[in-house]
Amino acid sequence: MITITDKGAEKVQEFLSSQPGEVGMAGLRVGVRGGGCSGFQYQLAFDEQRDGDVIFESHGLKLLVDSESLQFVRGSEIDYEESLQGAGFKVNNPNVVAACGCGSSFRVAEEEQVSAV
Repeated sequence: MITITDKGAEKVQEFLSSQPGEVGMAGLRVGVRGGGCSGFQYQLAFDEQRDGDVIFESHGLKLLVDSESLQFVRGSEIDYEESLQGAGFKVNNPNVVAACGCGSSFRVAEEEQVSAV
């Protein structure tokens, strides 16, 4: 399951309401791609549902996750934070075992086990 915090949902709704047309029908895609100094990076984007997506509903929003990314983000919570370094969405992921210093990439336990073999 993937969830979004109250603050995160508020920011997503603000963005969607400011967009013209049918963007309001979109969901927030939560994905993972290879890259960064720790192995994986998150991808958050507004998108339409695709075949093979797993859909979660949280705070009235659709959270779309492709089946390949699901293993890496299962149990995560999407939040929105404002700090001295800036503002943006943050993924609180219980699967992460290491992250880079800047927080833009991460490594999960499953990857550690594969590397050890």
